[in-house]
Amino acid sequence: MAVCAGCGGRPFYTRRYSGETLCASCFRDSIVEKTRRTVAKYQMIAPGDRIAVAVSGGKDSLSLLKVLAGLYSRRPNHVLAVSVDEGVAGYRDEALDHARSAARDLGVEHVVVSYKELFGFSLDEALDWKEERDVSSCSFCGVFRRRAIDEAAVRVKASVVATAHNLDDFVQTFLMNLMHGDVARLGWLDPARTDSSFPIRRVKPFMEIYEEEVALFAYQDRIPFQSVSCPYMHEGLRSEVRDYLNTMEANHPGMKNVLLRSGLDLISRYSSSSGKQFVSCSACGKPSSNGLCNVCRMRAAVEEHVNMERNSRSVGGG
Repeated sequence: MAVCAGCGGRPFYTRRYSGETLCASCFRDSIVEKTRRTVAKYQMIAPGDRIAVAVSGGKDSLSLLKVLAGLYSRRPNHVLAVSVDEGVAGYRDEALDHARSAARDLGVEHVVVSYKELFGFSLDEALDWKEERDVSSCSFCGVFRRRAIDEAAVRVKASVVATAHNLDDFVQTFLMNLMHGDVARLGWLDPARTDSSFPIRRVKPFMEIYEEEVALFAYQDRIPFQSVSCPYMHEGLRSEVRDYLNTMEANHPGMKNVLLRSGLDLISRYSSSSGKQFVSCSACGKPSSNGLCNVCRMRAAVEEHVNMERNSRSVGGG
């Protein structure tokens, strides 16, 4: 019978991609240590940084908040939580409750911003016209969510934003960029990249950890799982890419790790040779690759739709 490779104790989990068997305690320690090493390898967090952890309320972000709060509890770093209320009926309230509870238990500051407050509409209002648009719900939401997290980070005077993107998220995004022909975006996946155009750095401390291992860590630490899934999560290409990668990993353990290493190698080469320049958005002044940033472009499209719907209801009601 196999025993823990770390202490010889009772087996709890076996990593198929490495053959390593660990007991429950050593497995938990391995997740914390792998996170610490990833942070150090890519110099994600410096002493004195004020770290805003983007906490959606899901298992990944709650796990990241717990790990970082533990790692930096005795160091000159300040960890806090920021959450975004996108405005998805029947979905976001439960997650925000989990986020508030976790922040309270860990004794960290927690700030919530909403799409309604920042943009004037909820995600439900922004996405109820999918037949008329050619952008997936996740892509649409992602643009606004990134801006909302940045705004929250500015409010709490953070110097770095930590998101809970794991290894699966990373390789999915890498493949999707290739499939969409967005080669220019590969440089943005470089974990060592910094850009003076964006004052708040973004880091992904879980980027070398499998999603299933983050889930097991959360289960082991009794971190609550959401009972309701986002109603928009199965739209677009990502869910298909996720299923494909899971099948490949099941048939060929370690495939996701290979893709991560290959992707990082390619990304580092592309990033070092990429000199993309940014300008100020003509509408909001934020950094943009062209005259009008994606947030303002999509916001204008949503506002046009929302106003048309309101006018239509007003005329119909008259």
